[in-house]
Amino acid sequence: MAPATQTVHSEGEIFRLVRTGAAQSRADLARLTGLSPSTVALRVEELIAHGYIEENGEGESRGGRRPRVLTVKAGGSVVAGVELGEQHATVALFDRRAEVVASTVAQVSLLDGVESVVNQVWECARTLAKDNGGLTVEGIAMSLPGPVDSRTSRLLAPMRMPGWNGVDVGEVLGSVTGLPFLIDNDANAMAVGEFIERGGEQEQLVFVKAGSGIGCGIILDGAVYRGYRGVAGDISHVALHNAPPIICSCGRVGCLDVVASGAAIVDALRESGVAVETLDDVLALAQDAHPKATSALREAGARTGEVLATIINFFNPQALALGGRLATADAFVAGVRQALFTLCLPMSTDALEIGVSRAGALAGARGVAWELLERMLDPARIDEELRKTAA
Repeated sequence: MAPATQTVHSEGEIFRLVRTGAAQSRADLARLTGLSPSTVALRVEELIAHGYIEENGEGESRGGRRPRVLTVKAGGSVVAGVELGEQHATVALFDRRAEVVASTVAQVSLLDGVESVVNQVWECARTLAKDNGGLTVEGIAMSLPGPVDSRTSRLLAPMRMPGWNGVDVGEVLGSVTGLPFLIDNDANAMAVGEFIERGGEQEQLVFVKAGSGIGCGIILDGAVYRGYRGVAGDISHVALHNAPPIICSCGRVGCLDVVASGAAIVDALRESGVAVETLDDVLALAQDAHPKATSALREAGARTGEVLATIINFFNPQALALGGRLATADAFVAGVRQALFTLCLPMSTDALEIGVSRAGALAGARGVAWELLERMLDPARIDEELRKTAA
């Protein structure tokens, strides 16, 4: 059910001003809203009583007594943010300030099926909460390594996820946990996490997740851009010029995923006689300057940059962030850079920041947790909750 419409300058709106940092004191709230100090005081006290905000410390004086500082109350409840990979799940707990409370990595396999994986992840989140002071998990969000229909939370023809196609993972997650939930694509979630980690200042940002597979998330005017069905940024099936004729899961040949992904690099090196089993093996060889491993990583970066060049020319972002395990290899990053500076217009790259993700391993978990907190702490929802309590 959609939340009720909020009253102008209601408790929910007061909370929003505090949460976004627009207001740090009662005086700030009175100035921004035009409400009387007594009305502001009543609404602040209501929010304090219900555990949404707290008042402590002393702010900067503007000529009188130093004001008390209003902040979001972290409390004893958290939301769980989960980034699901092929063989692992990064699980992190975030308080209402969106700060990390605890995190861990669990070994799970997508081959176990949707319900089994969701149950394993939920058990991991509950254990993490219990081991960190008996915290209460009040919501859970999960990013998935495949295209997600933003209207239904169903997976759309995901690669390397047998048995998951068309499944409404959100419905399963909600059924298992009984909590508010959110489902998103991993690259989108990482893009949000990166945007938040950078302080929300770079409102035009492209994030590339390069690991076993390759995906892309786009931040447009400070919000993730999903497209009509939520698959905007899915670059894995872009066909490459002069690519080897390797058949992709989509039925075509020469797609970026089967040419430049981590899985593709492992396959190519094994066929050339290099003894590798996993992408970690490839990265370890590159660290030791193995020529074939280094060359394969640089070529994969160049192929990825070839696709990204069109995006950079078209979108003209402020920053390009490279995440995922491939981004930890200097050769891959160098290949991306070389392709971009060769293929892009100078006006698209002269002020473009290209670098490895600042959010690191928690980018995806942070991103989906932030998205869920945005929903749960929406001003209209807070107003509705306070009305229910008062009734």
